[in-house]
Amino acid sequence: MNILLWHVHGSWTTSFVHGGHRYLIPTTPDRGPYGLGRARTYPWPDSAVEITPEELPDADVDVVILQRPEELDRAEEWLRRRPGRDLPAIYVEHNTPKGDVPNTRHPMADRDDLLIAHVTGFNQIFWDTGASRTTVVDHGVVAPSASYTGELDRLAVVINEPIRRGRVTGTDLLPRFAEIAPLDVFGMGVAGLADHLGLPADRLTSHDDVPQDRMHAELARRRAYLHLCRWTSLGLSLIEAMTIGMPVVALATTEAVVAVPPQAGALATRIDTLLDAARRFVAEPETARRAGAAARTAARDRYGLDRFLADWDRLLEEEVCGSR
Repeated sequence: MNILLWHVHGSWTTSFVHGGHRYLIPTTPDRGPYGLGRARTYPWPDSAVEITPEELPDADVDVVILQRPEELDRAEEWLRRRPGRDLPAIYVEHNTPKGDVPNTRHPMADRDDLLIAHVTGFNQIFWDTGASRTTVVDHGVVAPSASYTGELDRLAVVINEPIRRGRVTGTDLLPRFAEIAPLDVFGMGVAGLADHLGLPADRLTSHDDVPQDRMHAELARRRAYLHLCRWTSLGLSLIEAMTIGMPVVALATTEAVVAVPPQAGALATRIDTLLDAARRFVAEPETARRAGAAARTAARDRYGLDRFLADWDRLLEEEVCGSR
């Protein structure tokens, strides 16, 4: 199939374009949010092809993957065809609802011209989508090449924009863990985090926008992975850390309760329970290694790339063939 989709969420898109189709990725001269083109920090298959808005009216497109509400009108403008009417459309919902949860209305609620595909079961039950058809396709990740060593008695975190997002990402909880072991925080917009939290530089080190392969290699050297998000769909960085073989210390919120089995680390809503687990992993490397091995097995079984792509193939075939 020829699939039109925007490059929005890097890790998810990287997994998606590893399928057996041709992926048309809109590209504009400014490489802005609606024309980012191919990834520059991770190798994508040649089947992911950049295409300009000017080329789209004549392009052979079998299905449109939408990920933001405004893409519906933009796709119609650029294609000169209406997704959902002139060709099949699937709206992928990556995010948990915001606002009056759990009464938040989805922007694509009560539509009969597209399917909403949630990336977690949690999202599906929390969004109010009205009469729109919905399904769930769980995440899948390209397995990182790095393998866990845990040689450094430090704790790793991956958060994008932790200063701006604050309590959503559990930024306020980081100082409690910095008392146990030094923290290494990776992600976009992490510069200045230690000063923001009033922590000395030797207790929290920021690693801003590190290329993915290098970040995975550095994560693998840390003793354990912290996932302190209060309200997020399901961070792919969590799944990647588990796939590397890292033990996990995570808040038992949203989809994390499904993704992290008890033997993979610690999953709790009580902060003292998580602090105790972090202390144990720092003090007992072999305990950390055993939990990391369980995390690796769980992540590869549930979030393997082959399963993810097979699920999407079935869904695409149903939607495209059903529209003909």
